[in-house]
Amino acid sequence: MNFGRSIRIYLADGTPSGIRHVEITNWSGQALLCPRSRFSDLSQWDEVKRPGVYFLLERALNDNEYRVYIGESENVLQRIGDHYQNKDFWNEVVVFTSKDENLTKSHIKYLESRLVAITKSVGRYIIENGNNPTESNLPRADRDSMEEFIEYLKIVMGTLGHKLLENIKVEKISKTQLSESEKMTTSGIDLYFKIRDLTAIGQITDEGFTLLKGSDVSSAIQPSFKGGIKDLKEKWLSDGTLVLNGDNYKLQKDVVLSSSSNAAMLVAGTSRSGPQSWIDNEGRTLKAIEEMIAEKMGT
Repeated sequence: MNFGRSIRIYLADGTPSGIRHVEITNWSGQALLCPRSRFSDLSQWDEVKRPGVYFLLERALNDNEYRVYIGESENVLQRIGDHYQNKDFWNEVVVFTSKDENLTKSHIKYLESRLVAITKSVGRYIIENGNNPTESNLPRADRDSMEEFIEYLKIVMGTLGHKLLENIKVEKISKTQLSESEKMTTSGIDLYFKIRDLTAIGQITDEGFTLLKGSDVSSAIQPSFKGGIKDLKEKWLSDGTLVLNGDNYKLQKDVVLSSSSNAAMLVAGTSRSGPQSWIDNEGRTLKAIEEMIAEKMGT
């Protein structure tokens, strides 16, 4: 069962794009996010002059292409200073340290190793780390404490807009399993799109429209498509997200797209209306489902 949490984000200069200090109620950890352009301001923060882990992050112009370097240091500020001079891909850094200063070198080595492993397993970001960090051997109580630290760290990273540690959420439920209140949402319901010899399955999720593993994707693409979907398809072919399957492609993992229309166009290779293309197992279009929900809400 998920519980609500209170997160405190302090905007150091009063703007949402500057340095942000993040805390969660009843958590000993803390986070500091800093744009690369404000790196010199970090020297004013004692929170980053202690042992911790950090993420050097690139939010690229292409929304589907992110890169990250994950590291640890007994003096995070000093280590980031080295990266500031020698790594130019990143445009913001997120640092995690402890408010009670109880993180040791063994703790942060363990955290670094686990965070790299989780990021690789999730597969949302390209990892810039050249090697797999060695996981330090901690007593069981300390391991459990660090795993709890990671769970809070995931919440903070997601809140800050970086979901590199979160698996793409997919639910397998049917309408018969839902209460009346839960039926007032499209979330978690399988939607199908069939065209020619292609069959795709997707879901509306909190992140956008998730196209599910195993979906067919057309090898053809409308000539007028420039950038966007065309570039995305080429990227997925190069990294193995799409593989050749007969005359078309097969999706090898769940992927998130910004809308149902983008998902439908990717599958069909032609311009499509997502709300009109995707249907549930009762034969209703996504548009009809959303109209029904809006009507029940009185909007």
